[in-house]
Amino acid sequence: MMRITYLSHSGFLVEVETAYFLFDFYKGELPKPDAGKKFYVFISHAHFDHYKSDIFELREKIPGVHFIVSDDIEAEAGRDIVFMAPNEEKSIDGCKIRTLRSTDEGVAFLLRYEGHTIYHAGDLNWWHWEEEGEAYNTMMRRNYQREINKLQGMKIDVAFVPVDPRLGEQYCWGIDCFMKRTETKEVFPMHFWDNYGIFDRLLLEDCTKGYADKIQRISREGQVFELENGGTVNNAG
Repeated sequence: MMRITYLSHSGFLVEVETAYFLFDFYKGELPKPDAGKKFYVFISHAHFDHYKSDIFELREKIPGVHFIVSDDIEAEAGRDIVFMAPNEEKSIDGCKIRTLRSTDEGVAFLLRYEGHTIYHAGDLNWWHWEEEGEAYNTMMRRNYQREINKLQGMKIDVAFVPVDPRLGEQYCWGIDCFMKRTETKEVFPMHFWDNYGIFDRLLLEDCTKGYADKIQRISREGQVFELENGGTVNNAG
């Protein structure tokens, strides 16, 4: 079983049988964790909407917490902090972690733990900005597709992928590329700036028809989803 709590923006808490994985938590209400489980905190980059320095105060509440941090974060090194650059692989207390290079800042995370495979994109996305011009957008397309191609055909249980409405009609290009090149069971759109109407748009797009049943619809902060071993998601509250 996997229990997923949407915290805010790109922030999620994933709970499995023996561990928690907290991604890009900078606001929202964090549920009280089970003290008997391992706890991993992932910070994809230093942008304000993904990181606040007080995240390290979790040390006082969660003994044995591990921080896996993009190397663009300015933080004091410690035994509980592991910095990761793009295209690195590390194993931390039973969790195997691989990073991809973001098309903005920092890294994306792919992790494997006790049979679970989880992907969090951070700000790795197909950032197509019309005002930037053709050369920039061609570079962005190539950079994004190069990173996602590293996951070609990979079986992923849960993925968290941006769908930023500021991109206009191109908001879904990143998630579409990701879903069509990986074998992802369930995908949680994120980074939608509280624009919950983005989920209606996604389900109306021609490009999403092949995987619309895998898109999890978020309607509020604190929403909880339960993923059973067979791939069924229940909205738990």
